[in-house]
Amino acid sequence: MHTLRSALSHPACRLSNLCKTSGFLKHLAGRQRCPSQCFYSTVPSHKNLSPIKRRVFGGSLLLSAFAAALIYTPTVRAEALTEHDSQTQPATFRLDEVRKHGRHAQEKWITKGNKVYNITDWIPGHPGGEVILRAVGGPVDQYWNIFTIHKKQDVYDILDTFYIGDVDPRDLVNGKVPVEHVDDPFKNDPKRDDRLIVHSDRPFNAETPPEGLNAYITPDDLFYVRQHMWVPDVDETKHTLVVELTDGEEKEYSLDDIKGKFKEVTVTATLQCSGNRRKHMTEESRSTNGLQWDAGAISNAEWTGVRLRDVLKDAGVQIDDLPQDVKHVQFVGAEAYGASIPVAKAVDPLGDVLLVYKMNNKPLALDHGYPLRLVVPGNVAARSVKWLNRIRVSDEESPSQWQRRDYKCFGPNITNPDWDSAPAIQETPVQSAITSLRDITPHSPADSKLLQVYGLEQDSIAVEGYSFSGGGRRIVRVDVSADNGRNWHQAELLPPPGGADCKGAKAWAWTRWRWVLPRSQAGRCFVVKAVDEAYNTQAGEYEANYNFRGNLTSSWHRLGYRAKPVSSESSG
Repeated sequence: MHTLRSALSHPACRLSNLCKTSGFLKHLAGRQRCPSQCFYSTVPSHKNLSPIKRRVFGGSLLLSAFAAALIYTPTVRAEALTEHDSQTQPATFRLDEVRKHGRHAQEKWITKGNKVYNITDWIPGHPGGEVILRAVGGPVDQYWNIFTIHKKQDVYDILDTFYIGDVDPRDLVNGKVPVEHVDDPFKNDPKRDDRLIVHSDRPFNAETPPEGLNAYITPDDLFYVRQHMWVPDVDETKHTLVVELTDGEEKEYSLDDIKGKFKEVTVTATLQCSGNRRKHMTEESRSTNGLQWDAGAISNAEWTGVRLRDVLKDAGVQIDDLPQDVKHVQFVGAEAYGASIPVAKAVDPLGDVLLVYKMNNKPLALDHGYPLRLVVPGNVAARSVKWLNRIRVSDEESPSQWQRRDYKCFGPNITNPDWDSAPAIQETPVQSAITSLRDITPHSPADSKLLQVYGLEQDSIAVEGYSFSGGGRRIVRVDVSADNGRNWHQAELLPPPGGADCKGAKAWAWTRWRWVLPRSQAGRCFVVKAVDEAYNTQAGEYEANYNFRGNLTSSWHRLGYRAKPVSSESSG
């Protein structure tokens, strides 16, 4: 890759300068040959492409330039190396000057270590999207510590092509940028409930504790938290949502516009992280990559907002006669997280996809997307983008890594996948878990009432949990075993408390279940599996469904049991 840097710095070619100016795209799109004849474009003019395609197109051309430099390096290598050896001292920049090249400046700079880079024209081609704007005007180091995928030599080599100088030594402390100049991306994160089961602090990820899993509606402060990054700095009075059509036309909505212009709808829906129960796959099969969630990366709430289809229609999308180039709807959050869903789901009148501003009849909490988020019932929660500020109607799915890479499944034998060979996860498979396993006795007034319901008078065990299936498929049966699957019994499916109806066109919410049995019939391992209305059921073993990312873990949930005096509640 040193050869690449040399080639890019060659005066006859100067691909590095071409990469750093918007003229580079014009140079390629116009099919011109550069002076050293090192690159020839055969691509159509980018002027004829939609804004969405131009962004992707721009990034692709930048990458193509790097590839071309590798191919044609031999013709310029010797001269480039000679020039490199004779270079003078690099330019230096004060940190105050770097700060002037932030998000709102025409040219955008970052520092990495004690070096300064002008990344202005790399931003459209950045694989992580506009999240890079968070770092401009200051150090990028703390963000690379979060997104460790950057810590590879090929990434370092690409960054080197945007090098413009060094940080002035007068601004360094022990050779480093001082702490007071390093932005803390997590400074806006809210205080969380101490009962949450924390898996990581920065970014914050925590699952619902047992008391939350044992309630039909999960309390807001116990709802599981999945953050890929930080909580952005948002202001409800200034927050806007932009809807972008395939022809580049945009329409902007304030939060008041959304609340006042469209019919309000409430839907009861369960959100589940694709990594829920990943820990179980690791324990029962092999090691998996990612946070080792137990059975608590799932929660249920009532969501209030407006239908996505109504907003798309108002913005100009022909929802009842979709054009052929409208196949996906992309979503971007204020912290730059991105995802998409098929347009068929987005506009389905029975799909209940909402732009949400209330959760359990209260304004959204910061951790859950305040002031506006997307909720896609029946789909993996990774598609329910928080802090929503942009919607794009497109002929392709979101280009974000969370759509194209992270949330996919591969065969048990695959460890180095071709990411493009598998579809992104949308609907989730049938799922169930034991959330409470406790001894009950007729000597307790509260327990005796429960025992009477089941016609029991002796010491017994109450087993409870949740069951859920994606796509709005209703749970029709939950099978429970007290002897590791040798003998099965059917659990009672519990209705929502208070006789309340589950709001929504389909079964978007989990189904709570209970089984009570005499303690004398209990073995050492309880097992549960659920069946949905399409008669999908859970696999018995984990190895058959193993994938190295541990996504969509849904095999039988097992929970060990010991005879009294044990009395416990567990999230699995």
